Order: sequence, then structure tokens, then C-alpha cells
Amino acid sequence: MFKEEEIKKIQGHFKEWEEKTVKKAVERFPERKEKFMSTSGYEIKRLYTPVDIKDMDYMEDLGFAGEYPFTRGVQPTMYRARFWTMRQYAGFGTAEESNERYRYLLSQGQTGLSVAFDLPTQIGYDSDHPMAEGEVGRVGVAIDSLEDMEILFDGIPLDKVSTSMTINSTAAILLAMYIAVAEKQGVSMEKLRGTIQNDILKEYIARGTYIFPPKPSMRIITDIFEFCTKNMPKWNPISISGYHIREAGSTAVQEVAFTLADAIAYVEAAIDAGLDPNAFGKRLSFFFAAHNNFLEEIAKFRAARRLWAKIMKERFGVTDPSAMRLRFHTQTGGSTLTAQQPMNNIIRVTIQALAAVLGGTQSLHTNSYDEALALPTEESVRIALRTQQIIAYESGVADTIDPFAGSYAIESMTNEIEKRAMKYIEKIDSLGGMVKAIEMGYAQKEINESAYKYQLAVESGEEVIVGVNKFQVEEKVSTDNILKVDPEVEEKQKARVKKLKERRDNEKVKKALEKVKNAAENGENLMPPIIEAVKVYATVGEISNALREVFGEYTEAVII
Repeated sequence: MFKEEEIKKIQGHFKEWEEKTVKKAVERFPERKEKFMSTSGYEIKRLYTPVDIKDMDYMEDLGFAGEYPFTRGVQPTMYRARFWTMRQYAGFGTAEESNERYRYLLSQGQTGLSVAFDLPTQIGYDSDHPMAEGEVGRVGVAIDSLEDMEILFDGIPLDKVSTSMTINSTAAILLAMYIAVAEKQGVSMEKLRGTIQNDILKEYIARGTYIFPPKPSMRIITDIFEFCTKNMPKWNPISISGYHIREAGSTAVQEVAFTLADAIAYVEAAIDAGLDPNAFGKRLSFFFAAHNNFLEEIAKFRAARRLWAKIMKERFGVTDPSAMRLRFHTQTGGSTLTAQQPMNNIIRVTIQALAAVLGGTQSLHTNSYDEALALPTEESVRIALRTQQIIAYESGVADTIDPFAGSYAIESMTNEIEKRAMKYIEKIDSLGGMVKAIEMGYAQKEINESAYKYQLAVESGEEVIVGVNKFQVEEKVSTDNILKVDPEVEEKQKARVKKLKERRDNEKVKKALEKVKNAAENGENLMPPIIEAVKVYATVGEISNALREVFGEYTEAVII
């Protein structure tokens, strides 16, 4: 991008600037730190110049939006055509309560639904199971059967909205329920738009809501891939998540590396199952966190997009550019929110959301300022949504594509993140792939070490968290206005499950569950029998148990 003689000239002037101008300034006003480091451990330079990107080839490394290598964005006109999907993650208590929140959010200008499920639903237990005690409706909505799903989407036309469901181990079951609800509305599955997370590998790495061992879990995922590729052309069958990896304490580089390594494992499994990456690759989607280091976060999104395009093209021989695009959802960083001075979280979320938009996200969830205390209230959710709307309609950043492109700092950081992420991927390859690396505890250990280093930096004051380890005030945080889930929710949900099991046709349920079990044993695609089972009102727990009988349960490896 730059002539060699110009680079030499800049290098000469730079050295002179450091020896004369900078040296005098530093003698009078010493810099705040001896070294400024990114969250990923590389040094942030005092000043970036063309020297830092002298080897960059514009067409090879940047190109144009909507074209390989997609560094500048996956759509040719990005937000000039339409804004990102504003998708607020919500769900709590009963299906009725969550339905009311969804209707409220849609009335306030939200453009997509994002469903949070409670812990029992996530790990395949019904609300009346002993393992569910104390957790029903707490961190998301309780869904036991198709009856709950019908209530959850009552009055919401599924051919008009895009729905994201954060569900992994039981993803096939919840997707089957969504299909069944749509059918009752008269909406065929090929018209449905949305995403199921369905990313089980990151559960073993960072989150823990797994049921089955990795191999049968990967089989379920490829069954979903196959089914959606054939029957649901507008549906994303997976959202490969770096968000939970980052929230567990990873660096930005590790977030990119481990997310893409997971994605490589899914693509390999799908190819081994006979699927064409040029076909299913078009519906792969990703999910990243946005944290506080503004410039690094913008660079992270750009690096991930370019690196994935190269992986699909060079590693898997993909020829369709649409199957090389890294399309992603972003959520602002829940782990960055503080219970101290919670209103400060509004500023944190704004910075993070702006980084996601400048990094080219396709959809965005902005956290509510009170989430370090409890589930968000309607008021705090509205402020979070308004944050996105103000960025979209008032800031002007959506009016031009990839406005930070060409910044010496951003381009240099983009290159650095890509290079470091690729080193991690090569290491994982040498271990035998991501499934093997997870079984060995490699990824978990790397994240644990990063989290530990960060915590030490916070405790020493090297990393400043405003209101926590600096600029504290005497405060009494009121819990009067936070959202509280009624303890009666659990009893109501138990009663609903009991009544359902009494009035449904239990002979049909028994036969349907036997078909699910047989399909699991015989290697048939699991989606058709699971859809049949949910339609006769078999529960999440019953279907999960049928699969447990065949696949067993996973026991977490001890990481030393």
C-alpha cells in the first residue's frame, strides 16, 4: 500500500520524533504506564504509522464490503440499506410473563426476538424434576412442553419476526417445538427466520449446560444441520458462540481462536456426514461479546471475519462466497457490568454497542444496567434498546461502511489478532482438533489462566474498574425496583406439567418416545421423530431422557 521510499522516510522521521519531541515530553510528563498492553497480551504502541501496515495489500487484506475476504463487512451496503437487528435477550418466569415482555419490546421498536430459557430447560429436566428445584423460571423462561411454547409465542406471527433461541443441549427439542407452533399458526417451516445457538462445544469449554458426551452431541448437531439445510432455508442451525468463552475470562484473541476452532470442528463433522459446506456454510452464524477495550473490539470483529473467510476457502475448498461470510450477533459484556454504581453500566454498554456496530455486527443485544443485580426491569430494558436506537438514528456511524478502515492502529490490531488467533488454531490442530483439545482440558486451562491474570490485575489496581477499585462512593444499592421472580412460578409450572401429563394421550407419547430412542440407536436423523414427539406433547425432560438412555451423560474432565 506504500512505496518503500515513503516507508523509509517515515521511519526516519519517527525515530527523530521519539528521540527529540517524545523524550522531552516524557521527561516533563511521564507516561501513565511503562507499557500499555491489550487484553490479549500484545503491546499497544504509542503511535501507529504506515510502517505498521506496510505489508498490507488492499485487495487481498481489505477488499470491499460484501466481497472476499469480507474484512469490511458481509453486506455490500451494510447499514445504509438496513440497520442491524435489534434483538433484546429476554425470558423469565412463565411463558405468559415472557410473552408479555416480548410484546412490550416489539411495541418499543425491537426488530427480533431472543429467548432466554431457564436452567432446567437448558439441561433437559422438566419443572417437576428434583434437579429443577429452585431454578424454575429464574434465569429464563420455563418451557416443558409444546403447550408452554404455544403460550410463549401467542399473538406473535412467526412469519413476521426473526427469533433467536439460546439453547444448546436441548436445541433439537426447542426447534421442533418452534416448528410445531408455526405450523399451528399456518406458517410453514421454510418461511421461518431465526437462529438456535446449538453450540455444544463451548458448553464443555466455558458454560456447562451439556447433557451428552461430545460425540453424540456432535451427531445431534449434524442432524439439525441436515434437516435445516433441506427444510428451513432461512434458518441458522447454529450460532457458534465466543460470547460465553469471553465471559468465562478469555482474551479477545482467545475468543476468536476458540470460536473458530469450534466452527472448524462443526464443519468437519458436517462434511463427514456427507453435507456440502457450500450449502450449509451459508447458514452458519456466530455470536461474539463486545467488551470495553473499544479499538481492540472493533479490530477483533474484523479479524474474525477475514480469518473465517480464509478458513472456509483455503481449508475446506468452499467456492461460494456466501458460504465464506462470517455473520454474527453481538451481546455487550455481562461480566463487565458492576453492582456498584450500576448507572455507570449504561456508559459501558454504549461503548461496547458502538464497537459492535463499527465492527459490522448483523444483530445486537444491549445489556440492561441493572443486570448485575437481577433480571432487568421494563425501564432498564427500554434504556438498553434506546441505546441501540440512538446509535442507529442519531450518531451517524451507520451512514458509511467500516469507517475505521485505514486507521493504522485498527489495521495493525486486526492483523495482530488474526495472526495470534491462527497460532491457537494451529496448536489445536496439532492436538487432534477441538473435541480432543476439550477432552484434554487445553482450551479450559488457557481461559482459566487468562481469567486469573485479569483478576490479579484488578485486585492490584493495574486494571481500573470505575466504582469498584477506583472512584468508589458510599452507596446503598436499593433492591426495591429490581425484577423479582415470584416463587409461586415454580409451583404453577409443576401443576401445569402434571395436568398436561394427565390429559394428553400417553399411549401416543410412549410410542413417539420409542421412535426417538430407535432413531438415536439406528443413526437416523433425530429431527423428524422429535417433531412428532413434541406434537403429541412429550416434554423436554421425557425426550431428553429417551436420548440419555442411548447416549449417556457427560462427566466433566478435571482440569489441573
